[in-house]
Amino acid sequence: MLAFVLRRIVQSAAVMAVVALIAFALFNFTGDPVASMVGPEATLEERARLRTELGLDRPFWIQFGHFVGNAAQGEFGRSLRQGRKVSALLKERLPATLELSLVAAMLALVVGIPLGVYTALRRNTWLSQLLLAGSLIGVSLPTFLIGILLILVFAVILGWLPSFGRGDTVALGWWTTGLLTASGLKALILPAITLSLFQMTLIMRLVRAEMLEVLRTDYIKFARARGLSDRTIHFGHALKNTLVPVITITGLQLGAIIAFAIITETVFQWPGMGLLFIQAVNFADIPVMAAYLCFIALVFVTLNLIVDLLYYAVDPRLRIERAAAH
Repeated sequence: MLAFVLRRIVQSAAVMAVVALIAFALFNFTGDPVASMVGPEATLEERARLRTELGLDRPFWIQFGHFVGNAAQGEFGRSLRQGRKVSALLKERLPATLELSLVAAMLALVVGIPLGVYTALRRNTWLSQLLLAGSLIGVSLPTFLIGILLILVFAVILGWLPSFGRGDTVALGWWTTGLLTASGLKALILPAITLSLFQMTLIMRLVRAEMLEVLRTDYIKFARARGLSDRTIHFGHALKNTLVPVITITGLQLGAIIAFAIITETVFQWPGMGLLFIQAVNFADIPVMAAYLCFIALVFVTLNLIVDLLYYAVDPRLRIERAAAH
């Protein structure tokens, strides 16, 4: 077990190093940040002095090494747009993004898994067919279009919910949350539904497919022959085995929710890290862009490691195979 964990950690560190190199290399060719920071009347000497102060005149490998060294300490330099530490900017925006992502993930799980079970057990009913047809909307429509439609209906036409912003927030130390205020909760509804809809329908269809597959297996037929109740068979045996592959998809989808929150945050002007990244792209703010992508990579790598460990703990076949190999 320890050797498995250490090997996965080394692999994760290697992935992070490659992502950092690619991100830093790509963003060095996205534009000249000095041109965005000074006006057209700036002289060549002023531009050169600013470039030297920012360290942009150094060789690429020196800049990258400086970036990696600082990133290992939780520092990503200073934003070229705002002149503040990137770590401070991310710290300010992190609560909004995580709050939106976690609520969307919980919504996707709480709604997606029961709907998947229902459409598998009652697959011939009209409600099941309606849910499957509706799930195609969540899978097919792009996120920004879903957000715009929700804004049109619930914010513009009905006027029930706000169309942008985070509402009032409460500070709990350095963490800020809108879950403790009425306006914060109302502002969270539309972005959370928009962000969760794709994952919700994906989980629903995955659970349905896995549930139908498990219900066809021999041990389920044997359980029926023993006279076990449908409730015991469906939820004590079938659902338990259905959730094993769902763990993998759910873990990776949580990373996808955080990564793709960038679209939802832009549509709803949600003050999170995704909106910060879009603003950084417009300004060619290389430190912020590189730090954001490294953070997203860290989220995916960490979740992937957790999923591997959960798989190792849940599925005894993996432990038996690994023990036999040694």
